[in-house]
Parts: sequence; C-alpha cells; structure tokens
Amino acid sequence: MVKVQPDKTADYNAAGTSAAAPVLELMAPVDCAGMRLDQVLSRLLPEYSRSRLQNWVDAGSVLVDGKTSESKAKLWGGERLRVTPRADPATAAYAAENFGLPIVFEDATLLVIDKPAGLVVHPGSGNWSGTMLNALLAHAPELEQVPRAGIVHRLDKDTSGLLVVAKTLTAQTDLVRQLQARSVSREYLALAAGHVKADGEVDAPIGRHPVQRTRMAVVPGGKPARTHYRVREAFADATLLECKLDTGRTHQIRVHLASIGHPLIGDPVYAKKRAAAPPPLNKFPRQALHAARLAFVHPVSGREVSFEAPLPADFDTLLQVLRTAK
Repeated sequence: MVKVQPDKTADYNAAGTSAAAPVLELMAPVDCAGMRLDQVLSRLLPEYSRSRLQNWVDAGSVLVDGKTSESKAKLWGGERLRVTPRADPATAAYAAENFGLPIVFEDATLLVIDKPAGLVVHPGSGNWSGTMLNALLAHAPELEQVPRAGIVHRLDKDTSGLLVVAKTLTAQTDLVRQLQARSVSREYLALAAGHVKADGEVDAPIGRHPVQRTRMAVVPGGKPARTHYRVREAFADATLLECKLDTGRTHQIRVHLASIGHPLIGDPVYAKKRAAAPPPLNKFPRQALHAARLAFVHPVSGREVSFEAPLPADFDTLLQVLRTAK
C-alpha cells in the first residue's frame, strides 16, 4: 500500500523555482526478499521508469528505514521506504515564454502540437530560449513538475508536424514505453530528390558520422533503424513519399533517403547538391519533411487515438507549383 503525504522540504521544478513535492510511503513486500532496492521500487511503482527510480535513489530522494541507500542494496522485506519524486534538475534553467502554440488536441493528460517549421523543440546549445518547451511552460504551468515539460519525442527544427506532450509524469512514462515498444505510429510526408521508382524500405543502422560528428550516417554498429516509404506522387525532378518509421533515430528519414540517393529537397545537411537542384526545388529553404499523422494508445483511456496535420503553407505551395509544371 502506498501512502501519499505533502513534503515540507523544497524541491525544484522545471522552471527552477521551489515547490512542495509529494512523498510516497511504502513497505517492502516480504516476497521481495533478496531483491535490489531499484527492483523493488520498480515493482511497487511501475508508473515510473527504472532509470528514473535509480536517479532518485542516487539523489538521496529514497530513504530505507530513514536512511539513504544505493540502488543495488538488497532488501529483505518489511523495510519502510520513503520516496520523494523529483523533477529533472536539468530543466531548472528553463523559463516560461508566452507565445502561441498550434494545439491540435488537449485534455488533462496530454497535448498534441502541430509544430511549425523553424521552432526548436528543446533548449540546447545556441537555442536556450524561444523553444517549444518554453512555450509549453507558459501554456500549462503544471508541466513544471514533469521532466522536459512533458516532451517525449522531438522533431528537427525545420521539420513541421505532430508531437505528443505528456502533462503528467505517469503519462510521460507510459508514452515513452510505447515509443520504446515501437507501438506509436508516425507517418511523414517527404519530398525526395529524383525519381523514386517504387515503394520500399531502408533497414540500415544509424549512428554518428565517423568524421563529421554533428551529422548522422548509416554506419556499422549503429542503432537499428527501419524506414518504410511509399510513392504518393511523382514529379519531373522529385517524388512525394509517405514514410513510416519503425524506429525513431535522430535524422532517420533524412539519413535513410540520402543513403539511397534520394535526399530530401532543401536538406542543408544531407543533400550534397542542394544548390544544383532545378527551380523551384533549389529555392525551398528547409528540408521538405512534415509529420502528418500520429497514433498511440491514450495513457488513461487505453484507447487508440490518432491525429492528422495538413501540410504547412510553404510545403503545400511547392507541391502546387510542381503540379502546375507537370
């Protein structure tokens, strides 16, 4: 049985301000005798990931009979466990910034955002403000209590389309597990250079480029990655593809299509002959990639939900011009 009571000690939320954190009072079951502390916690608190529980133990937020412990410490049943959930300290520097977000859906558990091209999802080097995370904190202040303001997956800065954001810690854990289980359906529209003759897939591992470390590449020993693509429409010098991901590696579609000789139109990193493309393709200012459809199981209702986002104006206009030129 878990008892929850307010904690009078200060905690730090995602915006860097102190807040009261709930305390969980538990008892180690007798049938867990001989198990590690992190294993017992994972069994008693399945709504949290094992790594998150281990981080709390390491941070001293878990007491065993009133004392701090280690994740690998053995329990024998009957120990009193006191757990104080903590927000990710890495988010302490992020501030709320009030600018509009295109929200497709929102309830008490999650949001679905139609991210515009040009918007950075998460603060990082060179982009410490004006990100989607900053806007989320202004729109829903309760996200201060959720690591990364509830963000569970990302899109590149210049990729447009759908993202899901969790509004609670348990929903975030559930959605991350769905991503890990590859049960989240993500479909993209991509305008690839050249003539793609038929539907296909690219099943090739992705990792850091061995020389250019800011780029990704198909490399031996990389993480498994699979992209399915289907021809939607053919033009003189480009092909509109529908891409579906089995995995979610960094720059996956961009890297995979470039690896088969059909990089994305406008891609500043993976299209080697971007400037040599014929007009109007050479004028498109970003990679032509849009996350058009997203489907997953709602963490509370248990029902599958799906969402669609229309093409943004710049991408749609480019296609209209190409159709006129047919």
